[in-house]
Amino acid sequence: MSLCTKISLALICLGCLVQLHTSHAQNSQQDYLNAHNVARAQVGVPNITWDSTVATYAQNYANSRIGDCNLVHSNRSYGENLAKGSGSFTGTAAVNLWVAEKNCYDYNSNTCVGGQCLHYTQVVWRNSIRLGCARVQCNNGWWFVTCNYDPPGNYDGQRPY
Repeated sequence: MSLCTKISLALICLGCLVQLHTSHAQNSQQDYLNAHNVARAQVGVPNITWDSTVATYAQNYANSRIGDCNLVHSNRSYGENLAKGSGSFTGTAAVNLWVAEKNCYDYNSNTCVGGQCLHYTQVVWRNSIRLGCARVQCNNGWWFVTCNYDPPGNYDGQRPY
């Protein structure tokens, strides 16, 4: 095998490894936890931990959405955050979207002011201590991300922290 062939093969393998790493970047359990726990620490809420049962629930729901990824980010129910994005939309990007709603949350009135904030309040909900998230690519090419929280939060009249 010539030196050029060896170099070409090495470059091909390196390219494959870079693509593999990029596709998993910011989508691991730890990436989801880190993004949540940074936001929680900012308001003095203890870290949330990964739970495989909650993650299985999230994965099953995400799998059920592969054929229908038309939902923009929404808070479908208590204890759940949903988002969709195109391109290389990651789990961390989804959590960052939810956390960006912090600017719309007014702690004194415990209300959303000037926009959506319920995704954010679920991320920092003090009583939610277990997390499970999943990410799937839908048939239309978009990425769908869901995070579920146990116990759920966002109860009317209660403050998240």
